[in-house]
Amino acid sequence: MQGLRALAVVLVVVYHVWLGRVSGGVDVFFLISGFLVTGQLLRAAERGRIELVPMWGRMVKRLFPAALTVLLVLIAVGVVALPENRWFQTVREVVAAALYLENWQLVADAADYFSQHNEASVVQHFWSLSIQGQFYLVWPLLVVAALWVARRAAVGARSLVAVLLVAAFGGSLAFSVALTAANQPLAYFHSLTRVWEFALGGLLALVVDAVVLRTWARVVLGWLGVVGLVACGLVLKVGSVFPGWVALWPTLCGAAVIAAGASGSRLGADRLLSARPVRYVGDLSYALYLWHWPVLVLYLVARGREEVGLLGGAFVIGLSVALAVATHHLVESPVRRSAVGEVRAWRAHALGAAAMVPVLVAAFAWQVVSDRKAASYELLVDDNDHPGALARMPDFEYWGSEDATVIPPLVSLRDDFAAIEGSTCRTSPRNPQDLHVCTSPSSAEPARRIAVVGDSHMQQYLAALWPIAKERDWQIVSMLKGACPFSTDADAMPGDARCTRWNADLVDELADLRPDLVVANGTRNVRVGLTEHTPDGFVAQWRKLADLGLPVLAIRDNPRFSFSPAECAAANGLDPAACATPRSDLLTPDPPWAAVPDLPPNVSFADFSHYICEDETCPSIIGNVFVYLDDNHLSSTYVSTMAPFVQAVLLPLLGLAEEGEE
Repeated sequence: MQGLRALAVVLVVVYHVWLGRVSGGVDVFFLISGFLVTGQLLRAAERGRIELVPMWGRMVKRLFPAALTVLLVLIAVGVVALPENRWFQTVREVVAAALYLENWQLVADAADYFSQHNEASVVQHFWSLSIQGQFYLVWPLLVVAALWVARRAAVGARSLVAVLLVAAFGGSLAFSVALTAANQPLAYFHSLTRVWEFALGGLLALVVDAVVLRTWARVVLGWLGVVGLVACGLVLKVGSVFPGWVALWPTLCGAAVIAAGASGSRLGADRLLSARPVRYVGDLSYALYLWHWPVLVLYLVARGREEVGLLGGAFVIGLSVALAVATHHLVESPVRRSAVGEVRAWRAHALGAAAMVPVLVAAFAWQVVSDRKAASYELLVDDNDHPGALARMPDFEYWGSEDATVIPPLVSLRDDFAAIEGSTCRTSPRNPQDLHVCTSPSSAEPARRIAVVGDSHMQQYLAALWPIAKERDWQIVSMLKGACPFSTDADAMPGDARCTRWNADLVDELADLRPDLVVANGTRNVRVGLTEHTPDGFVAQWRKLADLGLPVLAIRDNPRFSFSPAECAAANGLDPAACATPRSDLLTPDPPWAAVPDLPPNVSFADFSHYICEDETCPSIIGNVFVYLDDNHLSSTYVSTMAPFVQAVLLPLLGLAEEGEE
């Protein structure tokens, strides 16, 4: 078993570091856990008694010390090495990892569109350890319950456990396939989509002793399993297609290696996997898994890169191995060999709780520091130091301090997304799942009603629209869906049926609402290489509103980058020029809609790129304000400074003069 663990962890590490891919090795860990725990429970039952508290105590001694040591070290290193805009996310995930709930934290992030743009944290890999921890807690209880029922019903214990395992396998696999097809990011981290992998290991534990194979069959089966495991991550895009039915590939390969057992042949895969160096790697597998991911993430942050090269990968793996060796010999082994919990099992649990306290206290302290840094932002609003987009005015003259800080504080930048405080939201009966209608505070009869529709790049403009609406008693009605611009097609995610339906229902909602103006996407996908375009679906949707007699303001999209401009600026002494991208690489002089023939007459256009970019470049900071909160979303603070320019476009469209209504 140590050899299979070694193979799995080597695949995980090598694929993560050098290939930037997921290998399927984690699925083998789940299989092994199911095999070992189920076998341990059955043997204990056959001896006459299952002692859950001592068993959990041994698991605590084996798992907690190394994991919590790594978390504590990562907190200390993270404060120094991680950009401040990653602090809140990291603190949140460290706490979740310490409580073995990291997978559910990632599930929550997968459901939050803006959290989906978070970079992978230094503890993201704890998702699999969290699922294993949940399994170790729940699975023994289910087996004990099944054995109790078996005794009451005078049914064979193994038979009833087998029924439980088959039911868990079938139900979880079916759920995994369905959820992976509907929402793969959610399915990837969901505990219930992985139960079948543990159950497969349990089924193997029930039958492995009865498997009788000839030597040649064990040799063939073992090597098929090994080769299949190595090939899995190369052939499949594990990170984007798992854990549906394709996850049977690595788990069945792992099962083949276990079933092959000891072949007794010098040609068998077991001869390689049982070699002393391989078994030692198996001993290190847990610590190596714990360390490899944060070392990789911190290396990429320190070097300002998105991937490592050959030498960089060798450094990451070498350092990870060194840390794993130290952790294994200085933390894991001493605690595991200690007498703690041998006589009084509760002491092992107390040890685990005591080890968790420093991690939670340190995380709380980090949170407090982060909160204080974020709160300082409120003291800096509305002063001459931070003109933002106003600095792009031709006659602008800066009156602020020469050593003014850049806002928002980097630590809170990722949360600086536009929202209208006090809005009331309802779900549309046309589409209760996705169509949410949010209305800003206003009088019973607002002077004007503006509908903001489309994706998150339209939501950004709420920060500019709301100050104008509040001053003039307008009502802002927003109907937004991440990665779903206002179109007849799912342009951002082709084939997304929910987006297509949302857009169709949205037109009907607008027909009932009858707003004075609809603000929507005018272009999309502004990237290096001049990829910006106005999709046909946008124009078709505008035509539908033309038939309804509704005017549209279509706004040119802002640039998207392959990096975080703010994070890059912070790493370069807040020098806007250090991370600026040539404007000519992103934007053509004329917007794409200028080349679209026969545009519907109800559409007006606005191009605010002059205020988002400078004449020659698109920098990360303008007027002492961060322009972007991540790699493609404008910060709410910056967009709010664009309000005068947005107002200048809106007033004529609404039949209003600059100083009031005509």
